[in-house]
Amino acid sequence: MADTTSPSAANRPEGAERLSEARRDAMRGEPPYSEAPAEDTRLVRALKEGGITAALVAALTLFFFAFRTDIAVGGLSLTASPLVWIIAIAIAFAGRFLLTYFVFAGDTAVVGGWKKVAAGTGRMPIGKILGVLLLFIALTLPILLPQFLPSQNRYLLNLGITILTYVMLGWGLNIVVGLAGLLDLGYVAFYAVGAYSFALLATNFELGFWVCLPMAGLFAAMWGVILGFPVLRLRGDYLAIVTLAFGEIIRIVLLNWYEFTGGPDGILGIPEPSFFGLEFNRRDGSFSDFFGIEYSPIQKFIYLYYIILALALLTNFVTMRLRKLPVGRAWEALREDEIACRSLGINTTNVKLTAFATGAMFGGFAGSFFATKQQFISPESFTFIESAIILAIVVLGGLGSQLGVVIASVAMIGGIELLRKLTVLQAVFGNDFDPTQYRMLIFGLAMVAIMVWKPRGLISSRSPSDVYKEKKKIGADQVSQGEGH
Repeated sequence: MADTTSPSAANRPEGAERLSEARRDAMRGEPPYSEAPAEDTRLVRALKEGGITAALVAALTLFFFAFRTDIAVGGLSLTASPLVWIIAIAIAFAGRFLLTYFVFAGDTAVVGGWKKVAAGTGRMPIGKILGVLLLFIALTLPILLPQFLPSQNRYLLNLGITILTYVMLGWGLNIVVGLAGLLDLGYVAFYAVGAYSFALLATNFELGFWVCLPMAGLFAAMWGVILGFPVLRLRGDYLAIVTLAFGEIIRIVLLNWYEFTGGPDGILGIPEPSFFGLEFNRRDGSFSDFFGIEYSPIQKFIYLYYIILALALLTNFVTMRLRKLPVGRAWEALREDEIACRSLGINTTNVKLTAFATGAMFGGFAGSFFATKQQFISPESFTFIESAIILAIVVLGGLGSQLGVVIASVAMIGGIELLRKLTVLQAVFGNDFDPTQYRMLIFGLAMVAIMVWKPRGLISSRSPSDVYKEKKKIGADQVSQGEGH
């Protein structure tokens, strides 16, 4: 038998392949090369990961937790509180240790096992049941709150209005990012265009809410097309930078065009929506006077709640219908592969413009509602952080998932408000601990934990809009993230 390691044998194709395999085997620790270093055990690896995480947390939170400044006579007084700092480090170490030991370093992937169990029980429509349950709660929330939480009725109803507003914004952005795969960091610009369009039309021309609402949506859609034209050739990170710049341009224009937008003073006195001309106040001819019921300030909030609920349901209905139409399938094809789209004869220019315009229109509707609810708007309400929150809702819920956007909105917006009143943390960190000062930090850590657990979002399965013979759900890892690539 010929020696495959000889120069003559190595010159032949089969000899070179065998020589390459022998070298690869040798690099794995087989003689005559040195043995590969032994891998750490499961416990050692978990301890290392926990120690590194604890060290990073200790360095990053040193000036947030270990020291505290208070206003004193003649300046500020610096006091040390190492106990809070040490508790935070211990929590970080324990969390990372448990994740590494039970999830990442195990013999079998825990997360993968959950996915297989969920896939095996696919006959039960859990998503539909959860969606119907959430819809029932949304429809009956103004009725349930006075029965179970009468003391917090107004607060929770106002919180529900805010959550539904972000649900609508998330569904609008989901068209651009989740379906079409175009990363948009300036979605708040359309939100602002809708709000200012409604405010200017209502205050200058004395038009009602239901007349200004579609006009504001059309104005926002027009600006969506205007944004879409310059970014037709851009992809990925470049597309994100341009959309981010567009959002900042709109905010700066609103801030500096004092004669038209009011500048930093904003627009005050925006009219509230009426119920077929009936206003919600104590005057004669009002809603309560017409129907012969006792006036209550909560009536206006109930009416606003059902308005934004109807607008959100309209957004969901239109989005789901568009997904089954040729334009919706073109959006998903664009997300998967733009070059393949063009090879099939799809006009990618029109597809991108329709995605931007449709998403912007629903953002304009949400902006109109925000203006009439607040009765005052200013450029400070439309900063980049709003775009970041909306995009985080879409990504956290799962790109392209309607139900995921709802769950993420409830978790994010409701979670931020919950952390305002989470006084139970004072039992851990002491009575001097104020949870409102660290709510964004705590919320950010919770988001990181969720994304480690569910990298593709809370809803990790997708239902294709076009199927052959049998409809089957697919994993989110088989769906392209898009971003214009």
